[in-house]
Formats: sequence, structure tokens, C-alpha cells
Amino acid sequence: MDAEVGPTLYPLHRTKTIHLVRHAQGIHNVEGDKDYGAYISEALFDAHLTPLGWQQVDNLRNHVQKCGLNKRIDLVIASPLLRTMQTAVGVFGGEGYSDGIEATPLMVANAGQSNRPAISSLNCPAFVAVELCREHLGVHPCDRRRSITEYRPLFPAIDFSLIESDADVLWLADVREENEAVAARGQKFLNWLWSRQEKEIAVVTHSGFLYHTLSVFGNDCHPSVKSEICTHFANCELRSMVIVDRGMMGSNSATTNYPGKIPSGIDLPSDVAEEKHA
Repeated sequence: MDAEVGPTLYPLHRTKTIHLVRHAQGIHNVEGDKDYGAYISEALFDAHLTPLGWQQVDNLRNHVQKCGLNKRIDLVIASPLLRTMQTAVGVFGGEGYSDGIEATPLMVANAGQSNRPAISSLNCPAFVAVELCREHLGVHPCDRRRSITEYRPLFPAIDFSLIESDADVLWLADVREENEAVAARGQKFLNWLWSRQEKEIAVVTHSGFLYHTLSVFGNDCHPSVKSEICTHFANCELRSMVIVDRGMMGSNSATTNYPGKIPSGIDLPSDVAEEKHA
């Protein structure tokens, strides 16, 4: 590709802004770093955040509030696992929950061994759990989810209605999902994301899912741009990107465009008028 290619233009209503976040440090990250074989341990089932992970959540929360991102997001999507939902509500949720506030908590106190107070859903976006953005499926118990029946009391204000099965029927004990399958699932997720009405969406998901989903993009960009898209995410890292509808998948009508020439009148540019009368 030509590294000297300049900027390009695209209609605003054919774009959507997404803020991609990898979950904060989980107990599986710590144990897996010591010994990769630990990933097959049942002790890491549906891994929750570590105390350091919660510090990372607090740091990212401070960042999104300082830069004003929390006021722009229309929707928060989370993979339905403890570590992603804990990260999502900790970063993008309301302030601490207390009795007497008429708002369903996003997370109850100490959910998932968090040793944290409840988190309110007051004055924050809607939260939805989506299976398509889960981590690599199979073999590793840390990537197996609990039943939705178990999650609902822990995260009362998260919408689980898009998840079809109460039990985890996607995770298999003896088959690890192929990288190509993760990428295909990621493309399906992005297509679904495009169909949403919201224009600015936060997605809290996993390292493997992000890496394999994004690896197919950026090949027509400068190498430094591709590296921004395709490199692995650190724990609790956030990257903001734009989805562009190049194929007319069904973009919403423009809300800011204005047709002009109202009331009607002659408004031909001088060069066009000259051609017309030549």
C-alpha cells in the first residue's frame, strides 16, 4: 500500500463509534502467567477480577470521566462472564448504590468475590450481555460462564434477554475454538453491532476475541495504523474506533444533513452556470 495516501472522507451517518475494552486483570491472568497449564484448572472457573484488576477498573473509570466519554456512550455491551461484567459496571456504571435510591443496582455488593460495594444504574447507559463477544470457547474453565439464573441476582440491571440458553451450551470441555472461528464470530458480532440504533457503544470483552476479530482489519492502512488496530490489548485497555458502512448494509438516515435550497431558487454554481449557457 502507498504510505503517502492522504485523508479520506465518509458520510457521518454511515459510521458508528465503538469503544473496545479488554477486561481488567483476572485471577486466571495471574495463575496463567505463572504456569500456562493452570488455565485448565477448575479453580479458575469463570475467573473474577483480582484486587489489582479493580484498581485498573478505577483508573479507567477516572479516565473516561475526565475525558467526558462516559457522557457520550449510548450503550454498554459486555461478554457474560464475571470479569467482563465486573469491568463494565465498574468503569461505566453509576456511583455507589445505597438503600433509598430508586435505581436497580448494576452489581450487588461483593458480587464475584469483589469485596466492593454495590454499583448503581442511576445516570448511566443501558447494559446488555451478549454471547457473541465471549472469549475463545472450550477447554479452559476460566472461559466457561455460569447460568444466567446465577448471574441475574448479581447484576440485576444488566439485560440478559439476548442470551438464549440459561446454561452455557457453547463451551466444550474437550474442544478449543479455532482462531478462524473466533474471527468469524467477531465479524458476526460487528455486523450485529452495526444493526443497533445506538451510535456510540462501549464493548467490554476479552483479549483473544479482540485480537482475532480485529486482525482482519487495517491491511489497507499505514503500518502504524494497523498496529493500533491489530495488536494485543493490555488488561483494562480502551481503544476507540469507528465502524464504516462501505457496503450499504442499511445505514440510518442522516440526522444532521440539510437539503438546502429551501425555499427554492436558482443556485447554480458559477462554473456550472457557465457550462449550461456555453
